[in-house]
Amino acid sequence: MEEAVARLQNMRGSPSKVRLLLDQIRGLKVDAALNVLLYSKKRMAQAVRETLKSAVANAENNLSLDVDTLFVSQAYADKGTVMKRFRPRARGRASRIIKWGSHVTVAVRSKE
Repeated sequence: MEEAVARLQNMRGSPSKVRLLLDQIRGLKVDAALNVLLYSKKRMAQAVRETLKSAVANAENNLSLDVDTLFVSQAYADKGTVMKRFRPRARGRASRIIKWGSHVTVAVRSKE
């Protein structure tokens, strides 16, 4: 069974928060998953939605699969780049601010 994969590298947002979003769409048909992401209130939903659209386009153009039979077979987020920043605090000190990044991978497969 062939899979079409799309990856989004270095997206701003922690992997744990993105995984909550990906758990909602894993196993769904593509049109249902796109609707879930469209009406989600999470900030990262738009970027994940574009990644899913890219995976569908890869399946249609590269593998000649029927779009109506596709479903989300894999969706996961890995740890990406971490930006470390410092914020001034009282009495001349500084505290570390960590800005997380993540790599998102979405794979679609035909239900046959």
